[in-house]
Amino acid sequence: VQLVGGMALHERHIAEMATGEGKTLVSTCPLYLNALSGKNCQLVTVNDYLALRDSQWMGALFKYLGLTVGCIQNNMPSAERREMYKCNITYGTASEFGFDYLRDNGMATCMEDQVQKDYFFCIIDEADSILIDEARTPLIISGPMREDHPLPFMDMKPKVMKLFETQLRQCNKLAEEAKKSFAADELSDEQADEATARLYQVKRGMPTHRQFMRMMEDAAIRKRFEKFDLEMNSDYNKERAHQLKEDLHYVIDEKNQQADLTEKGRQLISPDDPEGFVIPDLAVMYVDIERDSEASDDDKRSRKEEAEQDFQVRSERIHTVSQLLRAYGLYEKDKHYVVQGGKVMIVDENTGRLMPGRRWSNGLHQAVEAKEGVAIEKETKTYATITIQNYFRMYEKLAGMTGTAETEAGEFHDIYRLGVMVIPTHRPCVRKDLNDLMFKGRRQKFNQVLEDLSEAHQRGQPVLVGTASVESSEVFSRMLKRANIRHTVLNAKFHEREAEIVAQAGQAGSVTIATNMAGRGTDIKLGEGVKENGGLLVLGTERHESRRIDRQLRGRCARQGDPGASKFYVSLEDDLMRLFANQGALSKMLEKSFGDDEMLEHGTLDWSIQNAQKKVEQQNYSIRKRLLQYDDVLNRQREIVYSIRNDVLLEEDPGKILLELIEEEVEVRLGGVPEEEFKAGSSEEMPELESVLASWVNVTFPLSVRLEELQGKREEEVKDVILEKIVSAYEA
Repeated sequence: VQLVGGMALHERHIAEMATGEGKTLVSTCPLYLNALSGKNCQLVTVNDYLALRDSQWMGALFKYLGLTVGCIQNNMPSAERREMYKCNITYGTASEFGFDYLRDNGMATCMEDQVQKDYFFCIIDEADSILIDEARTPLIISGPMREDHPLPFMDMKPKVMKLFETQLRQCNKLAEEAKKSFAADELSDEQADEATARLYQVKRGMPTHRQFMRMMEDAAIRKRFEKFDLEMNSDYNKERAHQLKEDLHYVIDEKNQQADLTEKGRQLISPDDPEGFVIPDLAVMYVDIERDSEASDDDKRSRKEEAEQDFQVRSERIHTVSQLLRAYGLYEKDKHYVVQGGKVMIVDENTGRLMPGRRWSNGLHQAVEAKEGVAIEKETKTYATITIQNYFRMYEKLAGMTGTAETEAGEFHDIYRLGVMVIPTHRPCVRKDLNDLMFKGRRQKFNQVLEDLSEAHQRGQPVLVGTASVESSEVFSRMLKRANIRHTVLNAKFHEREAEIVAQAGQAGSVTIATNMAGRGTDIKLGEGVKENGGLLVLGTERHESRRIDRQLRGRCARQGDPGASKFYVSLEDDLMRLFANQGALSKMLEKSFGDDEMLEHGTLDWSIQNAQKKVEQQNYSIRKRLLQYDDVLNRQREIVYSIRNDVLLEEDPGKILLELIEEEVEVRLGGVPEEEFKAGSSEEMPELESVLASWVNVTFPLSVRLEELQGKREEEVKDVILEKIVSAYEA
């Protein structure tokens, strides 16, 4: 099995190998073989911990075979990094390799500052995580802006908080009124329509409102709401939908992660100047200014500058409020981020790990910092950037390994030209993947997880509970404490104890609660007597947006033919079910009405959940593809600029390269007129060309080339005049 995997990697494939089949060891064969070429070969892991662990673990083997091994770690100084890249084989994370490339080519001021050598052969461990999940976020090196105009987040925070609290009270009232209406013994069609309209407003104002989600558990109400929601999306009802939204203070689009103020919201946030939150139409204002025949040119210029300044102030104000509304209405603490050491740290939704150094862009991170009351860091400027896709496409030979690649085979081929090879297991997998259990609410779901966990715990069977967020892991931990069940928690807040917690997770009677952190690169070995008790039991408290993440969690049990079982618990309140599931199919299930504490279990349900996951995967693939299309344009430019930059670093006299580039540009600009016409000066384009050339030279360098200095001259003479002036200015 391992030799087949090694051959697949050498032949530039993604090797899909199950947990416990020895992926770490498999990589040694192709790495050793390709390192014999004398070029630096690299192995990419998902985090620094695994990079260091694998480099030390496999390093002994490589050193025995006469090769040198290095490992890149975060915050490692440049001199040490250079030594690591000089080794035959280098371990590290995708971000470390990518940032080193950007620093070498975009920021190094001399050749000695550059650390990387070759882009020859690279194996990516957990390839789907790095090449697909992380590919939505480009690698960016940024720094403080020279002219920093911080948006007034702290100034606007009290106003947005007032807005948020007012909308919360309004949504509470709307939900309560709707609840009373639906609870009435008799309900006319008109009353039902009004009650449903109130729920529509709650959904647009606060999509995760508790009362709203509880009411959606009622089959009749849900069916009526979905019909109403569909009607409001039609052109026929556009006016009514607009009126219902305008009755709110702001509207949240949860799917597209947007928040917009309404007229009512503008009145509340700025009663003295509601128009201060309306962006003026500069084009119309310019036309009006130009039409003023009584105004002088200076007056017109001054009024235009004032209009531009007003436009900028209003734009920044609207942007600030919009980002604060997103921070309050869409981003939850301990789910999307945690606060540690007075800083807002993003939590990776795919791995459950903290992402130090990463910041949301366009002021969103500053808005979340303002919301949490921590120090607001300055806005940054991008110095260098590259996508994960374009970075790894630079390698002559690329390969990868993971436990979950087959579902993304199309994307691997389209983007990276990599085939997927499924490697058979050494022993048959005997894991029992049980049907998902569906519940109306989150509380009922967690109660059932606790019940199933307690039964397994009493048998002495180890249990791994997978949660989707830090907040969920802490809620379930409190439930276990109340039930007096000893357990350990592995999430982004306690990542330092990861190795220790994972080592104990397979022992008899152990209970481990983990976010997606426990899904990759962790090998949970069973303790004594555990096999007889059914092996490790994996309980997923929520389905992830990606099927691969769920498969990774399942793969933590039943390694190398060991027994094990997995089961997922889903509620209608889960984000995946609310945003992407087939609401019609769910309504039909609810019509058959199951009680609050009852559950549904059926193969059709699993199919419905997988379809929801496919929707999200397709949406995310579209985002990645669009990002790559934009970056492909930039990538060609980046390659040219970096090539010129490296030539400059190598050249003793960089001025030569600079003047060569200028000469090429002048020739291109002169190339618009045939030589014979240029000599004769007969072309109608000649006066315009000479004027454009003189203007370009004066603005670009800047110089004072007069138009008469170019008139009546041949192409070579014009070029000589321009170059002579540029060289004189450069040498002066």
